This record gives sequence, C-alpha cells and structure tokens, in this order.
Amino acid sequence: MAKTALVVGASGIVGSATADLLVAQGWTVHGLARRPVEQPGVAPVAADLTDAAATAQALAGVNPDAVFITTWLRQDSEAENIRVNSAMVRHLLDGLPRPTGPRHVALVTGLKHYLGPFEAYGKGSLPQTPFREEQGRLDVDNFYYAQEDELFAAAARDGFSWSVHRPHTVIGKAVGNAMNMGTTLAVYATLCRETGRPFRFPGSAAQWSGLTDMTDAGLLARHLLWAAETPGAANEAFNVVNGDVFRWQWMWARIAAWFGLEPAPFDGTVQPLEQQMAGDADLWRTIAESEGLAEPNLARLASPWHTDADLGRPIEVVTDISKSRRMGFTAYQPTDDAFFALFERLRADRLIP
Repeated sequence: MAKTALVVGASGIVGSATADLLVAQGWTVHGLARRPVEQPGVAPVAADLTDAAATAQALAGVNPDAVFITTWLRQDSEAENIRVNSAMVRHLLDGLPRPTGPRHVALVTGLKHYLGPFEAYGKGSLPQTPFREEQGRLDVDNFYYAQEDELFAAAARDGFSWSVHRPHTVIGKAVGNAMNMGTTLAVYATLCRETGRPFRFPGSAAQWSGLTDMTDAGLLARHLLWAAETPGAANEAFNVVNGDVFRWQWMWARIAAWFGLEPAPFDGTVQPLEQQMAGDADLWRTIAESEGLAEPNLARLASPWHTDADLGRPIEVVTDISKSRRMGFTAYQPTDDAFFALFERLRADRLIP
C-alpha cells in the first residue's frame, strides 16, 4: 500500500521539492501551508501553525507515515524566533492523530546550528570546520535547538522515529520565500544585464577566496526520503550538502557567464545586495511588464538580506557529510549545475527573461 506523507511548508523551496519527489515515488502527499498553492498530486492542507486549535482541526483527517517539517517563521529577535518556531513544531506534533503504526518525523534546520542565530551569526567561539554532527550545540540561544527539543519530546511521548537535517544554503525554486539565494542572484544578474551595471560580488573576502559548499533542494529531498526509509538513519542528525566544494571567485564567474555578463573585479569591499538593489522595485516591474514575466513584485523573488548574510560571512564554511556517506546515502550534485538548472527553470516559468 502507498505510504502517506505530510509535508509542512509544502510551498517553500525544500517543501515543494520534497512533495514533488514523494509524489513521483508513489506516496499519498498532503501539503501543509498557511496559503497552499496548487501542486500536482498534493492534497492541500491550510493551517497556521501558530494557532494550536486551528492546526489540530486542519490535521484531523491526516494520519501520515512520515512528516517532513521544512518551514519556519522569521521574527524580529531570537527570543521571538524561539517562542514562535518552537510553538509551531509543538502545535503540529500535538495536532496530529497519535500514530497507529510506525511514523517518522524529519526536521530541516541548517548550519546556524554551528554558526549561531542571526543575532550572533559567525561570532564568538565556533566549532572547527568542516562542521561535523558530533560538534553539538553552541552555548547561545538558538531557535533550531528549541525546535529539536520539541521534536525529541514528542518522539519520546508518541514513539515515532525522527531525523534532523542540516543543509547549507539551499538552491531551489519558490516564489515568496524569505531565504532564496539562487533566485536572488538570478534577479540581480538580470538587473545588471538590463542596466549595464557591474555584476559585483557583494560579500566578504573570506567568502570570495575561501572554500564553501551548498545544498540542492532536490538532493535534500532525496536525503529526507532516504532517512525516512532507512532504519539505521532513525534518531540521527545529519549534515546535507551537495558533495563538492568551491570558491566564490570561481562560481561568480560561472554565474556571470550563464547570464552573458563579465564579472566585475573584486576589490575586497563588501557591497551588500540589500543596498545595491534597494531602489530596484520599480525597475523590476518595468522589466517584468516589458518581458511578460509572471512576477513583477521584486520582494517576492529576491531576498537580498539573506544572501548578504551568507556571502558576507567573515569565516570559511565547509560541511562534512561523511556520516550520511557511511550510512549509505551517496547522492552527489555539482553546485554550478544546480544553479544552472534553477536558472533554466526560472526562465521556463517566466520568472526571469
């Protein structure tokens, strides 16, 4: 019999990729979002996870074999991030019918587990790179830790298995997503090409010259499914990256070439995208109208603040994925190909010209 999945955050970058994979694998898929979008093969579940009663009501008819939590809600402070996002996980797991058979719950967090939250990002005493799962938690408040604690408590109560997945920056498609480097860079490159502005790397010298890695949304979806179906992966936390490493000075030239641009020389000065793109909303609307694009609202495509946070880090960030490899997950995705596949999809969907 087909297994049933609940994908929480099904309209986001990771959630949509996970839902697509599960549908293709023959699962019955329910996709939860505050405002569900139409997705082939996915039964929509509209729910606001900050509302415990409404969440329980929305989930009354859903009894999944596997739950994939791929969403969070950004707040103005880490204290609020902890309060809101831990409650969302708690309301979700409390609202589901108690398992009548084996159930697995996967939680997607990220490398802020090792780097700290936005308020203390990349500061203080950090673990040595490459980051490894056994390095544990930092001595700072972090909503990822609070989410994990809610997961662990519910698993102990209800008897389900769990997994935690820590990707690096995720490459994938979603409109209206708050953390979307790939589409942000595609929009920025388009603006540079249309206006003749230089295609400048916005980040730090450490990111320009140091090694880094990233995570393709499709690869992360495969990792989530692998953990749900692999008994030995139960009750474990995993780093999830593509498997290659690169320097931005190389990748920036690759992205520039895809858009027919020459990369501007990097002089070591941080020039954040949030500043470079601050006045571009009207320009993007004009380009969208001229080119017949599907989304004229720049804010729904680009998230400069998040791209600036990643590319402005003062430290090298490399992730170890040996734990997954040893346990049998061998998928690999060249990161430049992941960017190019995203750009092709954005063009096909008329999100960029």
